[in-house]
Amino acid sequence: MFEPDYRMIVDAAHNRKPARLPLYEHIIAPEIMEKVLDAQFAQLETGNAADLDVFFGSYCRFWKEMTYDTVSYEVCVTDILPGGGALQAQTVGVIQTQEDFGRYPWDDVPAIFWERAAPRFDALARHMPEGMKAIGGVGNGVFEISQDLVGFEQLCYMQHDAPDLFATLYTRIGYLLVELWSTLLKEYGDLFCVCRTGDDMGFKSQTLLAPQALVEHVVPQYARIVEVVHAAQHPYLLHSCGCIFGIMDDLIGTGIDAKHSNEDVIAPYDRWIEKYGDQLGLFGGIDTDRLCRMNPGEIYDFVLEEGTRFRGNTKGYALGSGNSIPAYVPVDGYLAMVRAAQAIRKREERAASVMA
Repeated sequence: MFEPDYRMIVDAAHNRKPARLPLYEHIIAPEIMEKVLDAQFAQLETGNAADLDVFFGSYCRFWKEMTYDTVSYEVCVTDILPGGGALQAQTVGVIQTQEDFGRYPWDDVPAIFWERAAPRFDALARHMPEGMKAIGGVGNGVFEISQDLVGFEQLCYMQHDAPDLFATLYTRIGYLLVELWSTLLKEYGDLFCVCRTGDDMGFKSQTLLAPQALVEHVVPQYARIVEVVHAAQHPYLLHSCGCIFGIMDDLIGTGIDAKHSNEDVIAPYDRWIEKYGDQLGLFGGIDTDRLCRMNPGEIYDFVLEEGTRFRGNTKGYALGSGNSIPAYVPVDGYLAMVRAAQAIRKREERAASVMA
């Protein structure tokens, strides 16, 4: 019988060897969970208190039954930003000028966020299985929020046409995130064991903005957030997609403890291990594309071999997809990855019993 222990993920995030291989996912689509559990609950996440209890009862049960030690959950800032939406729609955002920035209701955002987040975190706490804690918290990072308010193309123009506004924007977003994280850690610090931000800053060949721009304006805001998280005695995990090798040393300099997200088309996971395995906990390793294209038997064999190797070549490692499990991932492929991770655990248990 699997007994979850959130300390396994905490050890991995601190780049210490966990006693047992932990599983980790940034996001698993509720549609996948519904298929595995044969239950309908995804639509209840936006409902009333009774709906939230049903949702989180099933949501947390899924993570435990799949033998995770933690429940991944966040409430995204971009879901509640007044006038936001440019990130997903790829349109012109609400802030284009200094006047727009001055009119923006920055001071109202925390209350709007907590109106949505508090009932969800409270329900999550009520249904958290024994031995487990949450990993996540305040969804969206500094760069994604700037895109949601301005638009990516407009950010590129703003950087050169209005550099003072560009700089001020990132400083203000930093203040907002520090405030949100400070409140979360005060009110829900016992619920979360690892604080995590998702902030995609790259694509296949390089960062979305020039590395120097990110280092000057985005990275310092992460230093402030990490300081708050560490003051609460929690490790900090950064999820960022794309080729961000050009800013990784600077991100490590902020004090981040662990990194997630990898694609084989950008770099094999071994490169992450070779470059950063001594400095960071590394989560993931199994490219989501493989879970879509390989059959379950191939996935099982691949994960069993590669997962064993990743576990052996790292200190802090948690196995999972390199990105997430969206609704289009075949359920049988996802389950094959989980079974292979469980097989690695059993193999290690047998080896340990022989040694004893």
